[in-house]
Amino acid sequence: MEGPQFARTKRRFSGVAGLLWPLLVACLWAAVVGYKPVIIVHGLFDSSEDFNNLKRFINESHPGTNVTVIDLFDRGASLEPMWKQVAGFKAAIYPIMQNAADGVHFICYSQGGLVCRGILSTLPDHNVHSFISLSAPQAGQYGDTDYLKYLFPQFLKANLYHLCYTAIGQRVSICNYWNDPHHRDLYVNSSDYLALINSERPNPNSTEWKENFLKIQKLVLIGGPDDGVITPWQSSQFGFYDDNETVIEIQHQDLYLKDVFGLKTLAARGDLIFCSFAGVQHISWHSNETVFNTCIEKWLV
Repeated sequence: MEGPQFARTKRRFSGVAGLLWPLLVACLWAAVVGYKPVIIVHGLFDSSEDFNNLKRFINESHPGTNVTVIDLFDRGASLEPMWKQVAGFKAAIYPIMQNAADGVHFICYSQGGLVCRGILSTLPDHNVHSFISLSAPQAGQYGDTDYLKYLFPQFLKANLYHLCYTAIGQRVSICNYWNDPHHRDLYVNSSDYLALINSERPNPNSTEWKENFLKIQKLVLIGGPDDGVITPWQSSQFGFYDDNETVIEIQHQDLYLKDVFGLKTLAARGDLIFCSFAGVQHISWHSNETVFNTCIEKWLV
């Protein structure tokens, strides 16, 4: 016969078991299903060591996740031409993809967001599920920022086209996506990178590149009005200036309306996600835990 002490012990055990059961189920689920590997691509003047906070956020929220920050084109080497960076990052990332039967996730920051677009467009057998573009100049860059003053102290945004839209200028990464709204024809005809991946000028690979890009499951576009570097900040979500420097949002951009590389298709599928976040400066996006919890964590499954 059970005594009072035994009954109390049994109730306590049942209560503890009730609390632990959901945790046990979650652990078993993670062990069986696992989390997809996460690949992080850094931006201009960054290196892999700048992303320790982001790695920690991922490991705390999704224990056991294999997180790789690609250690290539660090610091000054990030000024190398974009196609050269795409080739280098692609070679480093492809083996990770091949070893991930269930696919991988991309988190690509700043200039790295454009590197990742080049990879996704030109790699026919990629297996990227979520492509998280973290404050990246997806529609281009046009602004007198500290970066510009450091790189080209003798130029303001209004006259940088004199350099960027030359063969010499196109050897510098930032010129590969410099988008001067007052010299649209020069940009379209001279940009060796952004104008091509945006299919803004005839490109024999455009149909194939669109098919490759649309293999992603989600495109998450993160940016905000206090960024201070990406100009206009809406470029992080494919908005950009017209020739009056009025921002035209993504839904009214030709590259969306004509679905030139798949944005409208993604939206129709429900796979185009926007996360706008105020109060975050450019260098802080990848170390801001609230941004991670709000805009990133849910897509790393």
